[in-house]
This record gives sequence, structure tokens and C-alpha cells, in this order.
Amino acid sequence: MERREVRSRAGWMVMGKAAGPAAIEVGKILVVFLYLFPAVSLQCKILKCNSEFWASTSSSGPEEEFCTALRAYNTCVRRTARTCRGDLAYHSAQHGIEDLMSQHNCSKEGPTSPPRARTPPPPPPDSQEHSDGPEICHYERSFHRHTAPPNYTHCGFFGDPHLRTFSDDFQTCKVEGAWPLIHNKYLSVQVTNTPVLPGSSATATSKLTIIFKNFQECVDQKMYHAETDELPAAFADGSKNGGDRHGANTLRIVDKVPGQHVEIQARYIGTTIVVRQVGRYLTFAVRMPEEVVNSVEDKDNQDLYLCLHGCPLNQRIDFRTFRARAAEGPGGGGGGGGGRAPVPAQGFTYQSATAKCKERLPVEDLYFQSCVFDLLTTGDVNFTMAAYYAFEDVKMLHSNKDKFHIFDRTLEVNESNSAARKPCSLSLCLLNFLALLLWIQCSSVHL
Repeated sequence: MERREVRSRAGWMVMGKAAGPAAIEVGKILVVFLYLFPAVSLQCKILKCNSEFWASTSSSGPEEEFCTALRAYNTCVRRTARTCRGDLAYHSAQHGIEDLMSQHNCSKEGPTSPPRARTPPPPPPDSQEHSDGPEICHYERSFHRHTAPPNYTHCGFFGDPHLRTFSDDFQTCKVEGAWPLIHNKYLSVQVTNTPVLPGSSATATSKLTIIFKNFQECVDQKMYHAETDELPAAFADGSKNGGDRHGANTLRIVDKVPGQHVEIQARYIGTTIVVRQVGRYLTFAVRMPEEVVNSVEDKDNQDLYLCLHGCPLNQRIDFRTFRARAAEGPGGGGGGGGGRAPVPAQGFTYQSATAKCKERLPVEDLYFQSCVFDLLTTGDVNFTMAAYYAFEDVKMLHSNKDKFHIFDRTLEVNESNSAARKPCSLSLCLLNFLALLLWIQCSSVHL
């Protein structure tokens, strides 16, 4: 892994036994240029190519190894052509490579394996490098063997939209527009929700932005941005890891299903984030240690941190009332649910929505109920899969399997009370009556 210190030595470097004076002069000129205009070079990633080339070559290495590294360097530079056209450092590198190819009799055809980084000598035991090494960039390794492991929590945001907070509260919200899901010392997450249908108050997530803040020796600041039909497998700057720092690979993006499922692993803070596109909308799920969850910077401005505090009261929807009205019969859900628009003509009845959700969510928990709600309010069958994947993410990310399912306690109490008040059927009443007669007869015999 390249260290930040490499930058100060990164011109295109002239290595090998037979480097000619002309190549050395060109190298000196390029080094001066990079010192004077570092920002220009960084924009088109020339420094990265130069640093990799320098890290993979040795002044005493075999000639063929040098030629392989030079061809890999040439490939790296050519990949930057699109963003570096017109950049003097880029063109200087091109000419320098040609010079070195000629000086070392390197063929343009041949192995172009990625450069093999040289292993740096181990640091002295008491150095700063030892104390700030990779261990600090691995959250779980920072805990001593005899201390309790960290407690992980989960937050999910999906559908029209439904929120599961870090404390396992389950809410259905309006929250149209941009809203912060997470905001702490290490990262920020914001979603933008847009109407599902013209004129409807039903919304779903169409944009998502995540900012990972720079952290010690581990990662540079990185931004990830996704929106409908654009779920990139890279950060906004095109990279897939945390940058040039020593622990950069403790932040990385894994493309699980291109265009549909991305996983971002931030091991330096013990966090895993899952972003999906289901139908036309995005879903979000995160696993995060409690310590990171509660590392808020400004406690006075944390009320809108949805994953921690939930949706504001004036943004919450009582979908229990909506469900009750929908269950009454055709048109029963038309005006309920906190001002939701009527069910579209091509939409679902309560019975058909229930049947459809049962196909993927057999347990009638709040994920099942949210699925029914979404089908009734949007008529979009893709929301079935949004609820299904949200629950799949719970099973992968939640640390307590006993809390995978969340049930509507109000519904359970109502059903219990309803069962208690329900009159018995004719056969059940007759059975009870016969049992009573038998008890009376037995009692009179004993007397």
C-alpha cells in the first residue's frame, strides 16, 4: 500500500542500471513540475501511476522486471488519457516512458502485470509508525482479548418509506425531500425522497449520499452518491477504497450485483452499509457499533438524525389505521394513512396485496405489513421486493437474531381482546353446556 510520503518523490522516476542522462534530465523537469502544480497532477491521477511505478522498481533489480514495471506504468498512464488530455505532466510522462523504453531496450509487447510493491523495512519498535500502524484501522482488533466485544446495531430505510431505527423502533414516514439518516464524527448519510406518483404523498428514496470523513492514518474523505438507475461501484472520485493512506483498504466498495446491490465496508469503524436499487427506488441498511452510532458532534442539532431518533412526529404515518380501513372492503383505504392518495386503478385490493406479500414474507411482522401498505398506496409490485430485501439485510446485519422480526404490539393486543369478546360458535357452546351438565351430575353423585 502506498504511503502518503511517496508523493514527494513521485515524478516518473528513472530506475535501473543503464538510465541515460537524457532520461534523468526529463525526470528532473517532471519532478519540478509536480512540485509546482500538484493539484493538476492529482486531478488526472498521474501521481498515482508515478507512485506505483516508483514503488515497484529497484535500482538494482533485473532488467526484465524493470521493463515489466515500465509497461504497467505505460498502461496506467494511458488509462488516464481521458481525464488528463492537455495536462503537461501527462504528456511529459508519455515522452519519459518512450525515452526509458528506448534506453532499456524494453519491448512494448510483453507482460504488464500490476507492479509489485517493495516491502518496506520494519519500523523501529518505539516509532510512531508502530503505534499508528494498521491496527488502529481495524475496529475490532482495537479491542483487547479480555474486553467485551462491541455491541452492533442496525438501521434500515426502504419502501414508501419505512424506517427501522438503531433502537429497533419501526416507523412509516412522509419525509419528502432531503433528510439526514446518520450524522456523526465518522460519516454522514442523507436520502432524498420523491413522490412515487404525480400528485401523491407516497414517497420513496431516489437519491442517497454518504460522506466518509478522513480518519487518522486510515482513510481520506470519500463521498458515495447513488440515484435511480445509477448505483456506482466506486466513490465519486472513481476510487474503490479509502485513498492513499496506510489503512486505505479498510474502506472499500464491493459490487455485489452490478446496478442493483452495492456493499460498502468501513472496517476502521466496524461498519457495513448495503445500498440496493429495487425497481426505481433505493434501499439503505447499515450495521454499526453503538460507540460509533453515539459519536455525535453537535448534540443540539441531532434531532433530525432519523436512524437515531426516528422521524419527527409530524412526519409519521399511522399505517395501522390505513390497514384497518383497507381491510373493511373496496375503497376502504382510499383516504386513510395520513392523507395518502387513493389506490390507483391498476393497484391492489387488501386481499390481493396480502396474498402477494405472503409469497415473499410468510411471517406477518411489520415487514409484511409495510409490504401490504406499499402495494396499496403505490400499486407498484416492486415494493414487495423492497420489503423482502430489507428483511434479508436485517438477517445479515442485525446482531440479535431474536430481534429480526418486529411485530405490531397494538395489533396483537387488539386481536387478543377481540378473541376474548368473540361469541362462541354453536358447536363450541353445546360442548361447553354438556361439560357443565356432566360436572353437575358428578357433583350430585358425590353428594
